[in-house]
Amino acid sequence: MIDWTAFVTVAAASLLSACLLVALYALGVRLLTSTGDLLPRTRRLAGVACFVLCGALVLFGIYLIVPALHGG
Repeated sequence: MIDWTAFVTVAAASLLSACLLVALYALGVRLLTSTGDLLPRTRRLAGVACFVLCGALVLFGIYLIVPALHGG
């Protein structure tokens, strides 16, 4: 029997995390390539922070997928 509640939960979490990852990456690219009201150093720092968050999300996803990393 399929547990539909768990299926919908996993599907929603996957969709949300994928959208967040793409949005952070796009924001990082936008901050590093545009000129605006922010100071160049602030834009660069914010862009790099977006990329660091992207990397952290990817590593967390790998941690969740690979059971050997859980110590069990």
